[in-house]
Parts: sequence; C-alpha cells; structure tokens
Amino acid sequence: MTPEARLNAEIIADENPQPPENGKIHWKGVLRDILETLGLALVLFLAINLVSARVRVDGFSMHPTLEDDQFVLVSRLAYLDGKFERGDVIVFRPPMYPEEARWRHFVGLPGFSAYEDYIKRIIGLPGETVRIENGQVFINDVPLQEPYIAAPPQYSGVWQVPEGYLFVLGDNRNNSSDSHSWGPLPVENVIGKAVLVYWPFRDWMVIRNQSVLAAP
Repeated sequence: MTPEARLNAEIIADENPQPPENGKIHWKGVLRDILETLGLALVLFLAINLVSARVRVDGFSMHPTLEDDQFVLVSRLAYLDGKFERGDVIVFRPPMYPEEARWRHFVGLPGFSAYEDYIKRIIGLPGETVRIENGQVFINDVPLQEPYIAAPPQYSGVWQVPEGYLFVLGDNRNNSSDSHSWGPLPVENVIGKAVLVYWPFRDWMVIRNQSVLAAP
C-alpha cells in the first residue's frame, strides 16, 4: 500500500470510529466519572457548610423583621474575631438544651439535630447592665433606640451580662423566648450572624443592624 493510500485509510477510520468491542460499555470509566462527581459535590457541600448555614424561621418571635417560614443565610465566619455588635441578628443553640455533636449542626440537614436553633437580636454585650422599664430598654442607663420592634416590652427587669455572655431578645418582645426569660447566652453557643433572607424570593433582603444607643 502506498503512503497516500495508507493515509486515506487512516482518515476514513478516524471518521468512522468502531463501536465498543461486542457492544460492551466500559463500566469502570462510567463508575469513575460518577465517583468523581459525587466527590466534588461532597467537597462543595462541606466547603459551603464550613462558612455558612441555612435556617428556617419558625414562629413570630422576630416579627416584624423576620416572618415565619422564611429561610435565612447565616455567616459562620462573622465572629471569628470575637467582636459581637449590638443589633446583630444571630443564630445560636438555646442554652437550655444540652450540647450535642458539632457534626449534627455542621451537616445542616433537617432531622440531624435534636432541637431547633434560635434566632434573636443582640441587645447587651459582655460587662453591660440591661434594664427594661416602662417599655424601654436601657444599656448602662442609656436608652436604646429600637425602630425594629413589634411593640414595647410589657415586662421589666435588670440583668447583668457576664464576660463571655450576650443578652439577646426577639424583636416581637412580648412573644419571644429569650434572655429576659432564661438569662444571658454563652458566646460559645453562637452559630453565626444572620445576613440575608433568601427565600421566599419576594422577601429577599439584607438583614441590617439598626440598633443605636441614644446620645447621653
């Protein structure tokens, strides 16, 4: 066969690839592709859960800021420096429930945890005195401006916030299980900072810090 004829035969062979021998599928290659896809999905899932969490609002304790059945994106990295800010909305493990394996919350899927996390607003910081009187919140005797609450609180009391703790309240002050009923929250219980509502899409919004101390 001349070189020209051999070249033409190779071109024809390339244009008409032969089917797999005896019609067999290379299952090893297919299985490898499936495992690689699953592995990549697992890596992405773990990476996303490492920096964030997704929670569903259950109830009306944060009305009017957050409503029942909204889904909220939570940043796990917000407090790596330990700097909590008054007015931040946070997600945390309620102190009345025992600590459970961290992987349950890290997985972040329904049914993996024995209880629901809480979502409230930071009102008092470590070392501060919180006083609630006549429907007004005071921090170290300075009134707190709160445009976000549903109604003024109908309870009163004085709480000293120890180091390593936060004082948290729901925006729906008179319909919320929070620090006014079970005391300050240990900072190690904080899962992260709520940053935005992402579902339902019509409710999409960034959750902003609106808490301001009045000028002395």
